[in-house]
Amino acid sequence: MQILSFRTFSSPFMSFTLHKLKKRISAVVGQTADWALFIGIVLIGGLGSSWYVVENGSPLSTVTVGPWMMWPSAARSDADPYTRAHHARLGKLPLSAEFSQTYLARTDSEGRALVASCDYSIEGHELLSHWWSLSVFDSKGRLISNPAERFTFTSDTIVLSPDGSYSVVLSRDARPGNWLPTGGGGRLAVAFTVLDLGVRSVVQEGEIERQLPTIKRKSC
Repeated sequence: MQILSFRTFSSPFMSFTLHKLKKRISAVVGQTADWALFIGIVLIGGLGSSWYVVENGSPLSTVTVGPWMMWPSAARSDADPYTRAHHARLGKLPLSAEFSQTYLARTDSEGRALVASCDYSIEGHELLSHWWSLSVFDSKGRLISNPAERFTFTSDTIVLSPDGSYSVVLSRDARPGNWLPTGGGGRLAVAFTVLDLGVRSVVQEGEIERQLPTIKRKSC
């Protein structure tokens, strides 16, 4: 009878203890899962934002003018970590932004993505005291192969109008005048590179930003 009595009184106690233990374990597991999820979100968010800033820049590391974007600290001794990481990831050795600036456009002046299936007109004006080049690339940053072997125009090879202005046509099909082929299809990027000829500093005066060419979609 004593054994039966012990079992009679101990079973509810043990059941209650196990129930509390299960609840505590569940609470700990739940808290651990919540923390793991939180840490995972923080890590993914941090890595994702860092990758985006390295890839596309930010207002702290790039200058944006219309469709054009430029890394003003490229190859400078005081370059920020994101600028260094951006060019290191691409395996590029740019000239110092104190003497050279490269502006990259992936959209037209109205913000629409540049695509090979459309025709564009890049319009600008000669830059006195600066040498410049204008090139078109595919979505992977490669020059576009074409039978005419046209890849770029420079301030030495561009055909200017009497007033010093110029217009470069981007199109699949050949065009008279300043024409650059865009290849079979896909996204495009246009690079506008300016070199200081030593007459005055590009960086100090910032005059290039006021004279960057426009990119106008003509047809699709």
